[in-house]
Amino acid sequence: MFYPVNLDIKGRHCLVVGGGLVASRKAKTLLECGAIVTVVSPKFTEALKALELKSGITLIQRPYQTRDLDENFLVIGATNDEKLNRRINADAEKLNMLCNIADVPDICNFILPAIVRRGDLCIAISTTGKSPAFAKKLRKDLEKAFGDEYALFLTLLGEIRKKLLSREHAPEAHKPLFEELIHDNLLEMIKNNEKENINQVLFEVLGSGYDYETLISAGVRETRLTKE
Repeated sequence: MFYPVNLDIKGRHCLVVGGGLVASRKAKTLLECGAIVTVVSPKFTEALKALELKSGITLIQRPYQTRDLDENFLVIGATNDEKLNRRINADAEKLNMLCNIADVPDICNFILPAIVRRGDLCIAISTTGKSPAFAKKLRKDLEKAFGDEYALFLTLLGEIRKKLLSREHAPEAHKPLFEELIHDNLLEMIKNNEKENINQVLFEVLGSGYDYETLISAGVRETRLTKE
């Protein structure tokens, strides 16, 4: 049984060992979460080379060495060499370091769930390593059920919350307001781009000063600045 947790890796050094397709995916996900990524391998996919040019990851073209772990927050082993994977795990354990070996949960101290992302909404699916294929199937099902309107909805709620707090509303007073917004069919309105209806709901629940497009623009702008 694993303990579920979300890690803040923004600005942290993370190492990927391996240069194939799996390593490419792992490096890309780490980058999307704000990590400073180094990849070590004798060979690299074109995708990794492109990431180096576009996103500034560091590619070190040589076999893995134990010292590669120095000053890294976590390591992901993504090679097809079982002996090397076990060595990476053993080296990381000596340093009390977070270590994931792709598709080998028995030598991981954390595993990576299948993920559905819609903006700030993150849905993680794990079978505790029993069936990655089933986790992948569930992820595809959830991707169909949760569309881009969920990202916009969360952006809207986040901006509303920020605005309420700036007006010295007591946080405990927000709960009934947000419960009303959540149950007022706003998601469906956002999905159908019904801006007038959205603004009507915002006015009825929150009063004046809450414009849908203005709030969404502010949230998108803040997200962009945070990523930069």
